[in-house]
Amino acid sequence: MIRRAVFAARRLTPAVAGLLCAALPSVVASQGVNLPPGARQLAERATALGSYAVPLGPASDDGVPERQVEGQILRRSWRVSGDATVLQVLAPLRAQLVEAGYELLYQCPARSCGGFDFRFDIEVIPAPDMTVDVSNYSFLSAEHPDGRIVTLLVSRSGNATFVQVIEVTPEGVSTPVIAEGTTSASGGTDEAPTVALPLIGAAELITGLRRNGRAVLADLEFETGAVTLGAKPYDSLAALAEFLIQNPDFDVLLVGHTDTVGSLEQNIAISERRADAVRRRLLADSAVDRARVAVAGAGFMAPLTTNLTPEGREANRRVEVVLIRR
Repeated sequence: MIRRAVFAARRLTPAVAGLLCAALPSVVASQGVNLPPGARQLAERATALGSYAVPLGPASDDGVPERQVEGQILRRSWRVSGDATVLQVLAPLRAQLVEAGYELLYQCPARSCGGFDFRFDIEVIPAPDMTVDVSNYSFLSAEHPDGRIVTLLVSRSGNATFVQVIEVTPEGVSTPVIAEGTTSASGGTDEAPTVALPLIGAAELITGLRRNGRAVLADLEFETGAVTLGAKPYDSLAALAEFLIQNPDFDVLLVGHTDTVGSLEQNIAISERRADAVRRRLLADSAVDRARVAVAGAGFMAPLTTNLTPEGREANRRVEVVLIRR
C-alpha cells in the first residue's frame, strides 16, 4: 500500500533575471567562442565580485585540487537538442578557447575526473538548468594571459546535451556581453524561465536540502503518461539514501509532478504513482527504513516552468524530495 501524506500545492513564481548581467564580461562571446547552432540558454547568473574554486585535477580522498580566484563571475548553462555526443560539443569549444589565447589548466572525461566524486565536489548550476550524468560528462578549465578563467562542463543526459560555462574576469578587464548563435530562456522567446531547485547530490544534500527544504531528483526521467523508471542506477537516489542513513532525525516526502497533458485527476494519480515508483526503487537499492519515506502526487499544480513547450513539459515531469524533521 502506498504510504500517503497530505500535500498542499504551492504556486511557484518564475525566476527573475539578474540586473547585473548586462555589466559583466563574457569571454565566450567576446572571443567569438560560440556554442552549437540551436543551443538554448537555460540560466544566466551574475556576481559582481566573488570567489570561485577552479578545479585543477581529479577527485581523490582529499577532494578536488583547486585554486581560488576572485573577480566578476558569470555562470551560464545551455541545452543542446539533438544527437551530439559530449566530445562533439566540447571539442569545438576547446579549440576556440585555445585559438583565443587560453591555456588549458585541466581537462578530463568523467572516469578520469573521478565520476560521482568530482561532479559533486565542483560547482554546478542547480537542476533543472544544468543536468549532469556522472558517467557521461567532460570538464575543462582554462586561463587567459590577462587573468580570465573559463571552465566548461558538458554532459549528455536524456535526449539532449547540457553545457555549463563559468567565467571569472578580474577587475579592470572588460569585454562585451552577448553569446552569439544561442537562444536565451529569458529573452527573445515566449518561454518562461525555469525555477531552479537544487539537485540532490552528495556534496549538496546537507547545505542545499536543509536550506531549501526540498529538491528535484533531476536525473529521473518520465515520459508523458509513464509511471515507471528505467533500469539504470540513479545517482540522486544513491545520494538520498546516503543522506537518510547518515541523518536519522529526518524523514522525506517524495512528491510527483506532471505536465498538463490530461485531466488534473488523471495527473494527480500519475504523479503519485511516479513518486511511489521512486520510493520503491530507493528502498530496493538501500537499507533505508520504508517508514521514513512517504509519497504524494501534485499533478500539474506546481510547474517549474511553462507547459507550452516540449522542453518545459519535460522539466515539469519530475519527482521532488521534501525534508521532514522527525
